[in-house]
Amino acid sequence: MIEFQNVSAAYEVETPAVRNASLTIADGEFVAFVGSNGAGKSTMMRLANNLLAPTEGCVLVDGVPTSELRASQLARHVGFLFQNPDRQICCDTVREELEFAFRVQGRLDARAAKLVDETIERFGFDPDAEPYLLNRGTRQLLALASVIVGEPTTLILDEPTTGLDYLECCEVMDVVSGLNQRGATVLMVCHDMELIADYAKRLVVMTAGEIIADGPTFDILRDVDVCERGNLEPPHVVAISQRLAAEDSGLAGTPLARANTLDQMLEAIDGARQTGKGNLR
Repeated sequence: MIEFQNVSAAYEVETPAVRNASLTIADGEFVAFVGSNGAGKSTMMRLANNLLAPTEGCVLVDGVPTSELRASQLARHVGFLFQNPDRQICCDTVREELEFAFRVQGRLDARAAKLVDETIERFGFDPDAEPYLLNRGTRQLLALASVIVGEPTTLILDEPTTGLDYLECCEVMDVVSGLNQRGATVLMVCHDMELIADYAKRLVVMTAGEIIADGPTFDILRDVDVCERGNLEPPHVVAISQRLAAEDSGLAGTPLARANTLDQMLEAIDGARQTGKGNLR
């Protein structure tokens, strides 16, 4: 569990990046943080694993203030993936990169070696490859693998799919989703509303360092006022269903007006045609 208790933080005293933020993230949740650039999303991620200390308030991981945890202690439980893998990769070979976290934590033992071997096989890496000679997508996968190889219970992702093509994006998110399904907590900063709709169950919207909305993903994506304040573009299916309901009063309140996925929309269209609701042909 991660708790933010009236947390404020600033990189410069005159310009707070986060203002009086309070929320609790339970074990096993998948939470996306959204908002315009400069809204405070990445700052919240850095506060969660003590890369940045709050100027006011307190951040707790499993009930313990992050200020009381050594970096090595926190790293065993909270993994952090940066937006740019080149800010994270630091070793000469893929194997060394995957061993790095164990080495700095003093845990490079037989179990660590087994986890590294399993990760190399899982991702299909060449263990002797030089990381900086890999393409952008593979470097991002390596950075992700170097985080999850240590089996953290919480995974923090700061724009994990930026710069990736569709297939690379799917590969990263399939790994993340699988970890979440097995019980890992996921906090993710993301601008891709389609991706958020596919994976995140809870949405936190930030503007000017403040949390303006926090709740189930589709409840928020269907809140016009929140989307305007947070400068959010709802996923295409949500936007289409809302527009259809607005343009045709006969569809208001029907499953079509509430469709959140393409399958739901297709099913709702068939239902509307059968019942004669709206002007669908």
